[in-house]
Amino acid sequence: MRIGTPLSATATRVMLLGCGELGKEVIIALQRLGVEVIGVDRYPDAPGMQVAHRSHVINMADAKALRALVEQERPHLIVPEIEAIATEELLRIEADGLAEVIPTARATNLTMNREGIRRLAAEELGLPTSPYRFASSLEEMQAAIAEIGFPCLVKPVMSSSGKGQSTLRSEADVVPAWEYAASGGRVNQGKVIVEGFIDFEYEITQLTVRAMGESGEVETFFCDPIGHVQVKGDYVESWQPQRMNPLALERSRDIAKKITSNLGGRGLFGVELFVKGDEVWFSEVSPRPHDTGLVTLTSQRFSEFELHARAILKLPVDVALREPGASAVVYGGMEEKGIAFEGVEKALAVPRADIRLFGKPEAFERRRMGVAVAAGDNTDQARERAKLSASLIKPVKG
Repeated sequence: MRIGTPLSATATRVMLLGCGELGKEVIIALQRLGVEVIGVDRYPDAPGMQVAHRSHVINMADAKALRALVEQERPHLIVPEIEAIATEELLRIEADGLAEVIPTARATNLTMNREGIRRLAAEELGLPTSPYRFASSLEEMQAAIAEIGFPCLVKPVMSSSGKGQSTLRSEADVVPAWEYAASGGRVNQGKVIVEGFIDFEYEITQLTVRAMGESGEVETFFCDPIGHVQVKGDYVESWQPQRMNPLALERSRDIAKKITSNLGGRGLFGVELFVKGDEVWFSEVSPRPHDTGLVTLTSQRFSEFELHARAILKLPVDVALREPGASAVVYGGMEEKGIAFEGVEKALAVPRADIRLFGKPEAFERRRMGVAVAAGDNTDQARERAKLSASLIKPVKG
């Protein structure tokens, strides 16, 4: 891979579609490798825009606007970082040779839609999953629930960070769940997946990297498994490594390799799995860094963001764990623009802790505004430190 000089005729240009906290870290990792980065998001001053070489505000679900921007900027690589994108247009952009989409336009199109990726995993690849049905109306959803039974989960086929997701335990939950899913979906609202519950012991994220190996071909590399806690579909803390028995780990990586090999391309994937004893079920896959992987900022030699940057640039990767680590989320706690943070010095005084404040221009009660990460002699100690550090950061009105 030849890398030029940013802001010159030789520049290697990468366009990032989505500039949240994960995209910001990817941009920083790319810039450290001498790449020119163009940030794109739906609102101004998004975290990644604050560090990109330049940025644009567009509706990325608008196919014409997306193509016009690609034609204007002529990036070599397009790296999608969120779901609200006109993925069908990315297929055309790649087919027309305008840019290479990471990991591939097909992978982006499939994984941005829960229907596409679930049908691929369960129906084409035969991977174990929870029972599921799709529904395009309240009546269809009621019929799907009648087949699957209570308790169950309802999610928009396109959403992020737990938006629009509900746990249903009785008939009284059905109509509110449909209305919440319609409000929380992105792009093609009005279609949901109804999933049956799995009696699992814990969830993991298996970060899986498709990168150039010593053979000169794309190979698959695995990070140590990440354990995490989710509330209403949104992660609140994570740790690495998650203790697993050998057979469950082997099965997790087998599932992760099958799904990512089918999706193809280069880059880091976050494969979400349910585990009980030796049994493992596929849940979802993101073709990009995963929010639970923020822990890798402290636990690995190279974070998931650095691994993603290296992989897409055809550079060598190293997935080695450095030490046990953990992360804990800092929420906005209020509906306010331009908030401030107090207690940062106390948070950083926690042994082997660090923080990231994302710089989002507007806070919401449950919006992720920062994260604390911490290392320890083991994951229990790291989790205690990360949660303590996060608790000491106090969002206040500006």
